[in-house]
Amino acid sequence: MANFRQLLQNVKSEINEVTPEEAEKLLSDGWQLLDVREPDEFSQGAVPNSIHIARGNLESSIEGKIPDKATKIVTMCAGGARSAFAAHTLSSLDYTQIASMEGGFNRWKDESRSWEIPTVLQASMRNRYQRHILLPEVGEAGQIKLLESKILCLGAGGLGSPAALYLAAAGIGTIGIVDMYVVDESNLQRQILHNQSRLGEPKVDSAKKTLTELNRDVNVITYDLRLDASNVESIISDYDVIVDGTDNFPVRYMLNDASVKLGIPVVHGSIFRFEGQVTVFDPKNGPTYRDMIPEPPPPEFAPSCAEAGVLGVLPGVIGSLQALEAIKLVLDLGDSLVGRLLTFDASEMTFREYKLRKDPSVEITWENRDRIQVSELEGLCAPAPLRDL
Repeated sequence: MANFRQLLQNVKSEINEVTPEEAEKLLSDGWQLLDVREPDEFSQGAVPNSIHIARGNLESSIEGKIPDKATKIVTMCAGGARSAFAAHTLSSLDYTQIASMEGGFNRWKDESRSWEIPTVLQASMRNRYQRHILLPEVGEAGQIKLLESKILCLGAGGLGSPAALYLAAAGIGTIGIVDMYVVDESNLQRQILHNQSRLGEPKVDSAKKTLTELNRDVNVITYDLRLDASNVESIISDYDVIVDGTDNFPVRYMLNDASVKLGIPVVHGSIFRFEGQVTVFDPKNGPTYRDMIPEPPPPEFAPSCAEAGVLGVLPGVIGSLQALEAIKLVLDLGDSLVGRLLTFDASEMTFREYKLRKDPSVEITWENRDRIQVSELEGLCAPAPLRDL
């Protein structure tokens, strides 16, 4: 019967082995380094830009991490044995150009080649976000990206509540909350960040308590203030994505102009009675709020939820979709709603999609950002303070 040494020799006779020097040249020519060591080994040092899949997960994970089987791959472990078996396995899975590095990471490091201490998740975090890590499209690298991201929620109300809850649960590292109101009993029908014991508390304080209790990895920054032209740019400039849960046109137009000027994408949501809509305004890559609604409608055509009512579950659906779109933007995952307006009718349980296009007559654009002056629209639709849904 064959022993391990004989088995390894047989495998090596069937694969292409290269020295670290040869591997380094291949990497400079565009080959991909695949590190098959265990997570604790990888966390102690790795070659920059390598993809990590532990050898025990290789067969089940490789096609998610490297779907193109024509990709040129150099496998690496600590000493060269596991990488040889990995190369042999990849060949069996029809990957066509594979090489295994002799001597592995130990020899690479001994020869003073480039390496680094990678950013990795702690064991407790790896357990918490396990379901994300199992997704090849997210993985540990994607979860780290979420933990390093910053998302601002405008409003801690109907839309901001489910959005913030799911963003916090997903591990968004920094969540900002802007709201100048206190918790009122009429909010509790839909604003699930708050509860009966917090009536009269500032909404931002209530929101921070809930989000911190849900996930202590998240840094919650609160803004208990009126969002206006004097502070909107300084506040939103610290964030990667904005989730808009506001309920009045003056703030939406002001937000649009500031976000266009700074190039920050806005995940827009709105609700009315039994209907809601979601889209993404990315000023660098698609239409903006002014392309969708060039001019504010008269006040009588734009009643707020306080005037028209809203089904309590509806903002949960729309706010969750906003959180989903924000996470996709951070991860650059899938097809976003840039250029698409998704509408939802709860009474009919139907979704519809509409195309949004840039209006060439709109002058507030990313290309004209240096000329944008952010100001407030007075006397339109609703009072200027940020009102949430």
